[in-house]
This record gives sequence, C-alpha cells and structure tokens, in this order.
Amino acid sequence: MSGVSQTNPLLGFVHRRRRGAELFLLVLALAVGIGAYAAVGVGVEGAVPADLLGYGGWLAALVVVAHLVVRATATYADPVLLPVVAALNGLGLAVIHRLDLAADTGFAAQQLVWMTIGVGLFVLTLVFLRDHRVLTRFTYTSGLGAIVLLLLPMLPLIGNEVRGARIWIRLGPLGFQPGEVAKVLLVVAFAGYLVLHRDALALAGRRLLFVDLPRGRDLGPILGMWLISLGILVFQRDLGSSLLFFGLFLFMLYVATERAGWLVVGGGLFLGGALIAWQLFSHVQTRVNVWLDPFAYYGPGTNDTAFQPVEATFGMAWGGLLGRGFGGGDPGRVPFAESDFIMAAIGEELGLTGMMAVLLLYGLIVERALRAALISRDGFGKLLAAGLAGVFALQVFVVIGGVTGLIPLTGLTTPFLSYGGSSLVANWVIIALLLRVSDLARRPVPELTGVDEAGGDDDSTQVIRVAR
Repeated sequence: MSGVSQTNPLLGFVHRRRRGAELFLLVLALAVGIGAYAAVGVGVEGAVPADLLGYGGWLAALVVVAHLVVRATATYADPVLLPVVAALNGLGLAVIHRLDLAADTGFAAQQLVWMTIGVGLFVLTLVFLRDHRVLTRFTYTSGLGAIVLLLLPMLPLIGNEVRGARIWIRLGPLGFQPGEVAKVLLVVAFAGYLVLHRDALALAGRRLLFVDLPRGRDLGPILGMWLISLGILVFQRDLGSSLLFFGLFLFMLYVATERAGWLVVGGGLFLGGALIAWQLFSHVQTRVNVWLDPFAYYGPGTNDTAFQPVEATFGMAWGGLLGRGFGGGDPGRVPFAESDFIMAAIGEELGLTGMMAVLLLYGLIVERALRAALISRDGFGKLLAAGLAGVFALQVFVVIGGVTGLIPLTGLTTPFLSYGGSSLVANWVIIALLLRVSDLARRPVPELTGVDEAGGDDDSTQVIRVAR
C-alpha cells in the first residue's frame, strides 16, 4: 500500500509514503557521487580510478542500508532529504579525492570511514528513537551537556588550538570538535524550553518604532545566550561558532513567539558584543582587517595572513561560470581546501554553476525541514525541525559567506562536503531527527472510534445508576 493515498478525516488527506520515489532519487544521487569520482580520475590521471568499483560499492551499500532503515522505521518520512544528503556527501568525497591527488594525501578514504560511522549513528537514531517527543524529557540535560561540550576545548590538557581557533579537543591520536555535537543538543534544549515558556516570552513590552519589544523580566535567556556566544568569540576565537549558536537561539525564539522585537534586541546585542570584542582583542581585529582589505595582508612585505582567502578568490575567479573541470584547476594552492575552503575548490573546477547547484541542494534541505516543521502536529516537533533547519541555514551562510568574503572568515565546515569526522557524524544525526519528525507529521492520524451503532455500551465504560 506504499503508493496509495489515504484519507484523513481531520486534515482531509495524508501524504503518500513515496519510498519508491526516494529510491529513484537515491540512484540519481549515487550517479552524481560515483560519476564525479570517475571524472576526477579521468581529468587528473587520464583514466578511470582503479578503485572505482570498490568505492562505488561501498558508497552504494551505505545508501541502500540507510534507505532500507528509513523504509522499515520511518515509512512516511520525507523522501527528498536522504537523496540530497547522499548527493552532497558523494560530491564532497569526489572533491576531496581530487585534492588528495594534488597533495598526495588520503583524506577521501578517511572521509568514507567517517561517513560509515555517520550512517551507523543515523540508523541507530531511527531504530531507537521512534518518537521525537521523548526528547522533551532531556531538555535541561541536553542544555547542560551542550555547555559542558562547549567548555571542553578550554581545558588545558585536552583542549587544542587549530588555526587560531580553540574549538578542538584531542584524545591521543583522535581529534574531535565538540561544538558539532553541542549544536544538536542545543536545538533539543531550546525546543523543549521554548515550548514551556513561549507564552510568557511572547508578551509584548514597550513599543519602539512600530516594534513591540519584549518585557525586561523576560530578557534572561537571551542575555545568557549572548554571554555564552561572546565567551566563545573571545576565549575560543571563533566567530563562526559564536554567530551560529546565538543566531540559532534567536531564530528559534522568533519562531516560537513570532515577535520581531526579539530580533531587534538580539541583533543589537550581537553587534554590540562583536564591536566590543573588536575593540579589545587583537585576534578579532586581525580577522576583521583581513576581511576589509585582504590584499594588504597578501604578498611580499606582508605576513601573508590573507593568503588563504586571496588564493581562494583567485581560484573561484579563474573557474568562471562553468569551471575548469576536474583536473583543470589548481585548488591545491589553497591551504586546507579539503575542509574550510572546499567551496573554493568547487568554484574553481565546477564554476559558479557548480556552486549554485550545491547551494540549491542546501536550500532543499532547509526547505524540507521547514516543511516538516509546518505540518508537525506538536509544538516540540515544530520547534525541533525549525531549529535543525536553522542550523543548516546558518552554518552554510557562515561558511560560504566567509569563503566568498561576505563576512569575516570563520572556522566552520561545509555540511556533508568538507572533510571532518565530528561535523559529518553530527549532520547525519540531524538528518535522522528530521526524518523522524517528518515521519510522525506525515503519518495518518489514528481514526477515533465512535459509539456503537447498536446502542450497546462496552462493559468497561458502562454508567452505573445508583438508586436513591
């Protein structure tokens, strides 16, 4: 009955399962990933990679396993999310492989291992989390766990500073970015908190220039989140994470209350905090100065602080509209192109067209997540899906905005494209949560049984009249 629509007596209709459509889209996604991998070999080495069969089989096995689990545990889940993620992950593996050939590294094989771990956690999330509303029990636990994870990079023994940002921890040979897990926990914590307190937070206070500002007594949560984001900016030296976490809370607060005053207050707080940090801390001044005039920090006679963004700009300009093709460019000139600047490599070899295609895929993820939020029947599910959509939208904006020079450079990774284990694994868990919310939202509402037509009552519900 997978292709048969059913009638919902309350809503008028229910969504079709569309698992067959999902499978068809997954075939197209595999064609994108495996085809790009083969194109890299032809463009760089002049021959199809010798390991294409093993690589393609591994990638196809992961995608098929994910599809079968969705088919078994989330029958009515959104059919578009998984194929889009598979296409992005496959394209990212191909681009990383192209950079490996230029620099003689092995990041693509490691990324495939991390993808396997991510798909494994994706499967476990769908199997053991059958109802997203169970997460409301862990509202404050999730918030506390997120704060602990954000503080871990500041510890002296395990905290590790990478490229000026202290957002990593290292346990022996393994490196981990706890902020990637913290963002998932923060979404759960924010959704649970706002469901309980949104009525109070939605009350209007003073009116200023056609905007109803919130009451002063309700400013505690946003001030606390503002202090946390400012601490990340100052102590961890990471503008991207600071903007992501504060923007996430502000976005979910606006969705929950529908009060534009929160945007005014939150935007003013963040801009004021960023201005103070720029005035007081040299590392923030350096980031802003490089952003405003990158060529003053590039070339002979300078310290080459802007070498990475300037070379990325040259590469994207050389790529033009259609790109140089795989093997036709020189993306290896950009340091850490496999992680922070993978969009620059895509822009150089696939051109503006390839970058726009990637942005459209990210737009599809955000759109399908917001669609799940709109049709969700419970407040927690609405805020959870909206928050996860906000995570993707903000992270893509921050990363690509930094690469293209729209905002100062940040240290975040591009979801599903960039090399990075913690980021990839956390994003697969996010997709599993979105599929769970959409499954319950699209599932038919159980029909309510009415009174027996014969007029007889069930023994368990009979009314006993007491004679007086």
